[in-house]
Amino acid sequence: MADVQFLPAAQDDYEEALAWYQARSPHAALGFQASVADGVQRVADQPDSYPSIDKRHRRCLLKRYPFSLIYRIETFGPLVVAVAHSRRSSRYWRGKT
Repeated sequence: MADVQFLPAAQDDYEEALAWYQARSPHAALGFQASVADGVQRVADQPDSYPSIDKRHRRCLLKRYPFSLIYRIETFGPLVVAVAHSRRSSRYWRGKT
């Protein structure tokens, strides 16, 4: 199993989304955390199985939440570059990679 790492900007995306859910519902926040953990595990187990969105990046849709893990495969394993909301333009994270 590959070790999945997060860019600092992706970690910030995750923490911002988690704070938003925590402010509205502790139950939803726990569900979001579990959904991200599940997505990270799926990427770790099968990093090549998710669709490419450009020449370097792939997208793993989260279950039950409108977010995706945007990642690329590096020599050490998957690197998450964004925890992206599905309604947000991809331009915001492309400048961070």
